[in-house]
Amino acid sequence: MAKIVRGLREGQMEFQKVFSRLCNSQSSWQVWSDFVEMTAIAISNTCEIRDKVRQDREKRYFDIIGQYSKSEQDIFPQLVGILVSSLQRNQEQDFLGEMFMALELSNHWKGQFFTPYCICKAMATINIQDAANKKGAKGYMTINDPACGAGATLIAARNALELSRIGSTEVFFVGQDIDRIAAMMCYIQLSLLGCAGYVVIADTISHPVTGPMLWPNLTEYQDAWFMPMNFIEPIWVLRLSKTWKGIRQEMATVDQEPPPYEPTQDVVPGTPSPPHPCTTVEPENLFTETEIGQLSLF
Repeated sequence: MAKIVRGLREGQMEFQKVFSRLCNSQSSWQVWSDFVEMTAIAISNTCEIRDKVRQDREKRYFDIIGQYSKSEQDIFPQLVGILVSSLQRNQEQDFLGEMFMALELSNHWKGQFFTPYCICKAMATINIQDAANKKGAKGYMTINDPACGAGATLIAARNALELSRIGSTEVFFVGQDIDRIAAMMCYIQLSLLGCAGYVVIADTISHPVTGPMLWPNLTEYQDAWFMPMNFIEPIWVLRLSKTWKGIRQEMATVDQEPPPYEPTQDVVPGTPSPPHPCTTVEPENLFTETEIGQLSLF
């Protein structure tokens, strides 16, 4: 049975009530894990262009959902609906991270603790004071959290930048975490908030993200989840096309033939067509480092 939690907001109370209906035959942790993974897959496969990755994730989705009865299967879309509506009503929150802690699911890792959103908000407010200067000639900035958890820090940064009139077309978010479910929670929330970027599941110390920021040089130890906004927002499509060579190289590692390249038409009025993917492009700068070599938030 799911734990009855008090002190939650309206959307969270509704989520907990519906969630508990799935916990009669499965543990709370298993239900949560399944919900997060299936939701992440459903979002990812709307835009995933790597055929083998998409097929493997689709198979994984059906393997998970097949463990539940028809009546139980119908509950998962209700949970997604509550999550989406809650984020729409109040973007100043880490919905999944807060629910995770409230349901005491962190005990599964013997004490894992997600930083409260209020603290992340304070850190973001301090760090974005000169954010406008970070865009430079590229017209956008990149934000990296190498231990993103459920995404509270990146969500807070996104909201702080919005208040500074720096929107989704001007910020590219990159998160990484060694924990699979936590990283997927981050991916889900950033995707639903309309962010561009990706989340990588891997050990940041031994397998950090390297290469062009918009399309990294992935290895077999890294599981990357790309956000739909990368392929929906015209300006991001244009920027990504300039690093299409990276897509071809990444696909070659899994013995796939890359999809035919189709230049985006009328992406931005008055702008030239994107270069062909075989065109050699200069790699972008890697993550910004401080004088002592530490990765910076911005």
